[in-house]
Amino acid sequence: MTPLDLAACEALDRDDPLAPHRDAFALPPGIVYLDGNSLGALPKTTAARVAATIAREWGEDLITSWNKAGWIDLPRRVGDKIARLIGAAPGEVLVADSTSINVFKLLAAALALRPGRHVIVSDTGNFPTDLYMAQGLAELHGAGHVLRLEAPDDVAQAIDADTAVVMLTEIDYRTGRRHDMAAITAAAHARGALVLWDLAHSAGAFPVDLNGCAADFAVGCGYKYLNGGPGAPAFLFVARRHHDGFTQPLSGWLGHAAPFAFETGYRRATGIAGALCGTPPVLSLAALDCGVDTLLAVDMSALHAKSMRMSDLFIALVEARCAGLGLTLATPRDARIRGSQVSFRHAHGYPVMQALIARGVIGDFRAPDILRFGITPLYLRFVDIWHAVEALRDVLATRGWDEQRFRTRAAVT
Repeated sequence: MTPLDLAACEALDRDDPLAPHRDAFALPPGIVYLDGNSLGALPKTTAARVAATIAREWGEDLITSWNKAGWIDLPRRVGDKIARLIGAAPGEVLVADSTSINVFKLLAAALALRPGRHVIVSDTGNFPTDLYMAQGLAELHGAGHVLRLEAPDDVAQAIDADTAVVMLTEIDYRTGRRHDMAAITAAAHARGALVLWDLAHSAGAFPVDLNGCAADFAVGCGYKYLNGGPGAPAFLFVARRHHDGFTQPLSGWLGHAAPFAFETGYRRATGIAGALCGTPPVLSLAALDCGVDTLLAVDMSALHAKSMRMSDLFIALVEARCAGLGLTLATPRDARIRGSQVSFRHAHGYPVMQALIARGVIGDFRAPDILRFGITPLYLRFVDIWHAVEALRDVLATRGWDEQRFRTRAAVT
């Protein structure tokens, strides 16, 4: 039974085995942070790690740190750590570039592995950058490739003999709806297609098993649940069985078989190294390394269990405390098909969220009408859920959102 009072939430916090992990983060007092699905909170170890990278490794050891501090190996080292969170093996994950660039690289690789097939299948709920990169790549190829969008529930049935690759984000960024990775991957393989998964809202939120699902390719960002900081580099996954045939078009110098031979002709590195392009962003990688360590310190199954319980609590409290105030649940009620977020629709979603933020409850807004709340169990408490819902009820019941300052759209929503 879901507790619907503050005392019950306080009791849940006292019994929470993950509660000590909250102390690993620098959280501002008086703030309920429900936007870790957009930007993770700051781990306390990050500032010291980045400061040491700047002052000692860069400031004192200068360029020798590429070898002495192992800067050159950071994409692989941090990638191998992320691999443990997403069901991949060592040597199958690299940290490099942005999610958009990695989508381009891996989508191009998938198309090259399926010559003669011309369709990229995705869904209408996919994150726009993935769709934009697919559109741009199809135009660049000039070989008749097309992007075909289907309703999320219709993707598996839409895969046919002309499908080269299925490109999906596992968790819908707006609603939190979760695709069945194993079933869709199996359906694609049965028809000879490959699959590229975007794990932006999966990695660090719940256990992911790429190899258990026989996934081909995956990408994900470092600044959400992995707590790597604003603009943290992204990661990519290439299943080992594709390493020999893998080619991607961004043939930068670090993807060369011998970068420091400085040859004028490109020879692609073997294995996952062929997915590299340019020089790694050392300061950002140092910060991401700390963020990933916060996840490796916990059992992901326990984290997911707490996430589901918190999400269920959030939904139950909103429906009990905010009944009749214009909210409609947009997130699946079934936790098995839901990511680590809760979304509600409201006709005045943007000013409602701005009014909430002004009261110290930080979530975000997604057009056209979605109030989005990230559930990050490493640093969220059950009492935070209670206080967030109480603030939401007050904003709605008093029409506290109905002010011009809350209606004025900022550049980032």
